[in-house]
Amino acid sequence: MPELRKSASADEKPHYLGHRDRLRERFLTSGQGALPDYELLELLLFRLIPRSDTKPVAKALLARFGSLAEVLGAPINLLQEVKGIGPAVALDLKVIAAAAQRMVLGEIKGREVLTSWSQVLDYCKAAMAFEEREQFRILFLDKKNGLIADEVQQTGTVDHTPVYPREVIRRALELSATAIVLVHNHPSGDPTPSRADIDMTKEIIETGKRLGIAVHDHLIIGKKGYASMKGLLLI
Repeated sequence: MPELRKSASADEKPHYLGHRDRLRERFLTSGQGALPDYELLELLLFRLIPRSDTKPVAKALLARFGSLAEVLGAPINLLQEVKGIGPAVALDLKVIAAAAQRMVLGEIKGREVLTSWSQVLDYCKAAMAFEEREQFRILFLDKKNGLIADEVQQTGTVDHTPVYPREVIRRALELSATAIVLVHNHPSGDPTPSRADIDMTKEIIETGKRLGIAVHDHLIIGKKGYASMKGLLLI
């Protein structure tokens, strides 16, 4: 009898398999809008952690970082601090994040940036909002305001990035850009421009004016939102 019980137990499927099937079916029939963040994250983890219950892992990731976007934006070393996330899974999550960023960038590449502003903001938030260090990014535009290139020019500390106005304009000239949009993030989460941010932006504007390079805006990206210096009438 003990052997029969052992055999029956061995034939039992793990409890999470039925849950996975139901979740996949709900995604297929109702779409991603029907799933909260933790269930969408579970769907991602199904492939990355094939032989384990991923619900506790998904909930632990969200408890640590706050949202699906913040999970995908988290650095690899912090992802690995969550129980159930090893180096391979952490790397796979970053690959998924990179693919999502590339998809959003594809929506604005070559298009007139000023008429695709919401997509520009979506891209900048996906790329920068959850970085642990400040990044200074430049969107280079052609004479029709189409995106030529998107480059991170400098990476700094948690609250400072060195920016050199002459280098910004020099790179714009190299790319034959006629306008630029400046973007940087505030790891603190608060996108409010600092006095140093405003002064640096005005210096780039003046340097660019002399060489025919316009600065359309300077966006500051934070976890809590974004700030537009043009919208705030600071430039």
